[in-house]
Amino acid sequence: MPAAVVAAVVVTYNRKDLLVECLAALRTQTVPPALIIVVDNASTDGTSDYLASVDDVEVVALRHNTGGAGGFAAGIAAALSGSADAIWLLDDDTIPTPTALVELLRVRDGYPGGPPAVVASRVVWTDGRDHPMNTPRTRPGATRAALDAAAGVGCRPIRSASFVSILIDRSAIEQHGLPEAAYFLWNDDFEYTARLLRTGVGLYCPASVVVHKTRTFGSTDADPGERFFFEVRNKAWVFTRSPCLTPTEKLLYGGSTLARWARTFRASTDRRLLLHGLRRGLRAASQPPVRTRQILAEAGLDVVAP
Repeated sequence: MPAAVVAAVVVTYNRKDLLVECLAALRTQTVPPALIIVVDNASTDGTSDYLASVDDVEVVALRHNTGGAGGFAAGIAAALSGSADAIWLLDDDTIPTPTALVELLRVRDGYPGGPPAVVASRVVWTDGRDHPMNTPRTRPGATRAALDAAAGVGCRPIRSASFVSILIDRSAIEQHGLPEAAYFLWNDDFEYTARLLRTGVGLYCPASVVVHKTRTFGSTDADPGERFFFEVRNKAWVFTRSPCLTPTEKLLYGGSTLARWARTFRASTDRRLLLHGLRRGLRAASQPPVRTRQILAEAGLDVVAP
């Protein structure tokens, strides 16, 4: 089997120093991607000038900030216009270790039955601890056969993953489309990967390691402040408008979401702000998300969405 053609997609917004570090790590992979696409969400910190000075990346410059959701939708669309067999998604504050990609490809090539829809890296924080924000759980109800097949390539089956470092098979994208750009941030990666993996195979590959340089070590239970609006609106969209979950899963994930929100409120230093975000989010979720193609067109990118 010929080697897979991989396009790496990095979304950035006003984090030039971290982007420089991320791109340096991509260039020094033991098996580098065939193409690096950087989506610049209208940065104002000199990122655009830096990107203009490098000649080994393809830049998708958007007119305004579309968030991680719009950025990854734009990057995936750009990658699909070429010959990529698989697309590697990374945040700009993600620093892959030198063998991160080759390990993802090892799993892609070695999994029985063909390439998985999604292979996710192990994400650690700057001190080497597994990052709780990006550590997927084993797929609930996975069969013994699925567990054994995953273990055969050093992995475990998963139901969702984050965009911090995942390798997505082109055919899965062509079947299920792009991420929902309207989510802007928060739960966009959950919705998209859960959509891909409702029937597709997803694997967590601990041998592929990346460092996620968030400012603090923590999970989604941390006090989100004003961003709680996105958590509420987008999760409500997941439960009411997305095909990513089965009816049974909606009940299970809905219960865990309510429990997590309760923990967030208990730990918050400004519960009034969270309550305001809760009300705004639920009101906003009563309207359907704007189509991804429309959002990207308004940001200056015309795409033929799969």
